[in-house]
Amino acid sequence: MHVAKEFFRGATAEAACQRRQARMRIGFLFNHDQIHQVAHSLPIALALERGGFSGDIVVATTTPALAAEVRRIGGETIGTRIEHVELATSGFSRGLDAVLGKLLPAQKLLIYKDNLDFFRALDVLVVAEKTSLLLKTRYGLKDLAIVHTRHGAGDRAIGFNKASAGFDHVLCSGPKIRDRLIREAGVAPDAISVVGYPKFDLLRDAKRHRFLPTAEKVVLYNPHPSPHLSSWYRHGRQVFDSFLDNPRYGIIFAPHVMLFQRNFVVTIDKLTVDSAGAIPQRYLRGDNVKIDLGSRASTDMTYTLAADIYLGDASSQVYEFLLQPRPCIFLNSHRHDWMGDPNFRHWEAGEVIVSPDQIPAALARAEDLHETHYRAVQEEMFAESFHITGTPSDVRAAEAIVEFAHGRKKARPHLRLVGA
Repeated sequence: MHVAKEFFRGATAEAACQRRQARMRIGFLFNHDQIHQVAHSLPIALALERGGFSGDIVVATTTPALAAEVRRIGGETIGTRIEHVELATSGFSRGLDAVLGKLLPAQKLLIYKDNLDFFRALDVLVVAEKTSLLLKTRYGLKDLAIVHTRHGAGDRAIGFNKASAGFDHVLCSGPKIRDRLIREAGVAPDAISVVGYPKFDLLRDAKRHRFLPTAEKVVLYNPHPSPHLSSWYRHGRQVFDSFLDNPRYGIIFAPHVMLFQRNFVVTIDKLTVDSAGAIPQRYLRGDNVKIDLGSRASTDMTYTLAADIYLGDASSQVYEFLLQPRPCIFLNSHRHDWMGDPNFRHWEAGEVIVSPDQIPAALARAEDLHETHYRAVQEEMFAESFHITGTPSDVRAAEAIVEFAHGRKKARPHLRLVGA
């Protein structure tokens, strides 16, 4: 395995002496209602351990589901060579979450205040989401370096807002992400490392599953949760209807895992509130229908690898689908003026329709359009979204974090390193 020797296993006697004098502590936080972000940064922690990082590696989880997913992916390494801490909220915070949690991610926000001592004991915190910036902006942990791994390679504007510039360092998957972070979020170029996509490294032994064997072609319908972007609220049930009388095509309904997580979906990038509602019973049976509202298979690329055709709207999972170029169809339920808009760049990967009644005809021509036009476009989009090299992405990300951490220490020699 390729490693940066000066940062991993001992390069020189002087470097070894310095490591003994200052033991660095790097933490990886998983703080969400669902498990979908774990695969974006846990592989980096595992690569740090495999590479012989001389400091402490700590993985912190905030729910039993997250803890279980971390242990599933990390195996016996978690709790032995990598420390595992399960963070909890206070009784007061749990009571507040009981009141607010059905509408807002209250526990996710309260976890920081209730565990400040844990965060103070870290030199570097690695996160996949942006709420952890509260540790700096609200709780004053200015000396804690926070590295953002992001989660997904999508195009939504919220992924490139000014909050991204609040991190000490940002890891991104490809040049498209880097350029937009610099141009739109104001992130300094030297605060960004392009490392590829660590989630892909978990697929080394992945097998393609065949769902809905009676269907000739399997369509993955993957709507986003945000009411102002998603096709589900306005057209989702009509999408199902278009498959009920068309047994040639099977449908896997695996929406973004947050669509049905709460009674209401609240979005902050454009303040909207809506309810996903219930799925009518007539859709819950049939040889050409599979519904999964949030199992592990919805997050580990099981369905994006299994499907023959992608049907979606704003989910970044379409880029994971493009790992193997295949036909895509996008449902523009809100009739966005999308052409030329970088927030809808992914809609260039397939035909864009505006109504579910267009689905049968779009399916019928999807493969021909893919071969004559969209395959080449998809290959170009994948290359700009994911910079994949011969070195695994998790190793590249681990190297970037250690290089950043050691560079920061040299720049700030007064910084206290835990274990020094």
